[in-house]
Amino acid sequence: MTDEYDLIVLGGGPVGENVADRAVQGGLTAVIVESELVGGECSYWACMPSKALLRSPQALHAAQHVGGAAEAVTGALDVAAVLRRRDEFTSHWSDDGQVKWLDSAGIDLVRGHGRLSGERQVAVTTPDGEERILTARHAVAVSTGSDAAIPPIPGLREAKPWTSREATSAEEIPASLAIIGGGVVAVEMATAYAALGSTVTVLARSGLLGSVEPFAGELVADRLRELGVDVRTGVETLSVVRGADGVTITTDGGEVRAAEVLAATGRTPRSEDIGLETVGLQPGRSIATDDTLRVPGVDWLYAVGDVNGRVLLTHQGKYQARAAGDVVAARARGAAVDDEAWGRHAATADHAAVPQVVFSEPEVAAVGVTEAAARKAGRRVRAVDVEFSSVAGASLHADDYRGRARMVVDEDRQVILGVTLVGDDVAELIHAATVAVAGEVPLARLWHAVPSYPTMSEVWLRLLEAYGRPSA
Repeated sequence: MTDEYDLIVLGGGPVGENVADRAVQGGLTAVIVESELVGGECSYWACMPSKALLRSPQALHAAQHVGGAAEAVTGALDVAAVLRRRDEFTSHWSDDGQVKWLDSAGIDLVRGHGRLSGERQVAVTTPDGEERILTARHAVAVSTGSDAAIPPIPGLREAKPWTSREATSAEEIPASLAIIGGGVVAVEMATAYAALGSTVTVLARSGLLGSVEPFAGELVADRLRELGVDVRTGVETLSVVRGADGVTITTDGGEVRAAEVLAATGRTPRSEDIGLETVGLQPGRSIATDDTLRVPGVDWLYAVGDVNGRVLLTHQGKYQARAAGDVVAARARGAAVDDEAWGRHAATADHAAVPQVVFSEPEVAAVGVTEAAARKAGRRVRAVDVEFSSVAGASLHADDYRGRARMVVDEDRQVILGVTLVGDDVAELIHAATVAVAGEVPLARLWHAVPSYPTMSEVWLRLLEAYGRPSA
């Protein structure tokens, strides 16, 4: 190993791995600096373990709601088996496999905490306390991710709350769990822990899933209540106290007692102690970038993934990483940079075509903008809604299938700006919507994209019919 590379990447999660990989494929040398596990939050404490916890109860629920299968399914969920399966997906919190991949990709790894210490320079404090200085010939990419936010509720931090890390890695299921928050983590963990046997209470200041269409959060709240979750919206948490028997949470609507409390109120950029002050940036804040993920005013510095605050989703961070790794390589070679909108080196989709899935019951899948956001941006839009009960494929998929779809159309350009789908197993439908939004496919052409019958994709035809076929 050397101390000089073309590219230094701070953070070895999926985003950092992809930045380094694309740069190496572009002919550069790269090193990743990682203080925890290679593979990052997604692999060990977020995407993978959370979906592993959710999948088993969802599969059981699906079988219980199809005649013939329902009669055959008579047992309860095997919680121990669910946790064992979760552990397999996290590789038992070992990053040996990820390190092996780095080796195969030609990417070096330095263990330790890295901080910017000069122009194109990173000082790494290694696990044995020594300092090692790395120098980049061309660029440094900060891909340090984000941490769970602990809101300033009196007593909460002292009560040692769970965050998403503890919720996804727990070895035992608590008898009861109170969740402060109403976003994706709150909803998914409420779904999982209710299925795993906890008595769950959700305390949300407003509604659930405020970043998507309002009906999505309403349908999810209805299903959570059917699962036995006490969903309290419009509730302000005033204080938290931990005692010998658990926690007592005081709200403006009364007290809640639980064995554990989960703080699920968002994320903060992991930028507090990485030397940002050496380049005139403020620690603890998101690092602003242009669409090539380069930091304005520091031509050798890039910020990719959660740490830049653009879109806090793993797949979108990896999308940014591909653009950043490619453009670092292009600039290093003196090659042309394609940074126009939708160009190879521009993360344009961050602004207009971000897909996301909430693995709740029912699932929520959305891409693009909501109707309210489109109107706020000054677009002349029309939204059309369709119930999945009108789709033959949904009726076949599950008995008494319930769900809704919304399409937001730009009336002036006759293209789709946003799609929201709510229903069991709609996650696998969202990429078609993503292609339509990112590709700005005209509605007139979408009429020729014929959905196979009888599948749930027939919802596309129902949405087009609800909107009305454009005249010749």
